[in-house]
Amino acid sequence: MLRYTLMRLGIFAGCLVVVWGAVYSGIFPRGFGDSNGLWVLLLSLVLSAPISWVALRKERDRASVQIVTKVDRMKANLEANRSQEDVADDRSRARGGAAASN
Repeated sequence: MLRYTLMRLGIFAGCLVVVWGAVYSGIFPRGFGDSNGLWVLLLSLVLSAPISWVALRKERDRASVQIVTKVDRMKANLEANRSQEDVADDRSRARGGAAASN
């Protein structure tokens, strides 16, 4: 997941540099008043999102598989702990019931 995040940030940084150069060279329009920095960031974000969606598809799928594997393992561990608690509870009830009947 860290690799995917770093790759996504890299694509955003690349878009930021390209958009900044395009705005200051006049290819893209400048923002109104003092909003030029915000305009550059927003335009970079809008451009980097579809690029990331297409370019990082395999990495996103790989990260998804890792997350699903970890969640499944955690669910199995929780279920194993529940079953151990149930067995221990059944044993203690059986001992308590046997002692109460004597």
